[in-house]
Amino acid sequence: MFELEDRYWWFVARRRLALALLRDALGAERPRVLDLGCGTGVVLGELEGWAEPVGLDFSPLALGFCRRRGLRRLVAARGESLPLRTSSFDAVLALDILEHIPDDEAAFREAYRVLRPGGALVLSVPAFRVLWGPHDVALMHQRRYRLPEIAQRLEQAGFRVRRISYSIFLLFPIVLLIRLAEKLKRGEAKASLPRVPGWLNRLLVGLQAVETGWIRRRRLPWGSSVVAVAVKPLQEP
Repeated sequence: MFELEDRYWWFVARRRLALALLRDALGAERPRVLDLGCGTGVVLGELEGWAEPVGLDFSPLALGFCRRRGLRRLVAARGESLPLRTSSFDAVLALDILEHIPDDEAAFREAYRVLRPGGALVLSVPAFRVLWGPHDVALMHQRRYRLPEIAQRLEQAGFRVRRISYSIFLLFPIVLLIRLAEKLKRGEAKASLPRVPGWLNRLLVGLQAVETGWIRRRRLPWGSSVVAVAVKPLQEP
């Protein structure tokens, strides 16, 4: 991840989509943002210019890479038990982390708890069980989701869903074929990040930028990921 996420199209596109949705959802100046499952810190680095980000990850290795980027506001903890004050953040980012957590419902509740009233959660998770394969096993996923499942978990935790959609829409047929082919392979499960030449990487980034514009205005009917924006009500039920 540390070697690829600054430039590889999938990481770049996911990050730009999430940050666009985050900016759409926030009104606060210099918002305090929790990056839940911050990985090696590339999102934290981009947030530093306009927000006050805090990175949280259970992996000492990941947090070590964050420190190599010069990031210092870091917390070692698990998503289902946050050692953070209630109502202390304007936003929470959870990018492809909830599928790793055995008790994901607890993680949704904790994200809700640490948000201030009116604060926003922006998330992405892998979609559709039909895509399950060696890639998921290698990455230690617990599950893949459908859009209604994410909406239900958000509402059960107390959130109000503001925007929800599938993403990686245009490339979904290719992703499906690749994942089905991977299921036929034998041997050790490995994560799948196919190498692409520079020109194709730039093309895919541009293609996903078009999708980002669509998702900011409408719901897409399928894709290999689910993205959502949900808000903690100003007056809790």
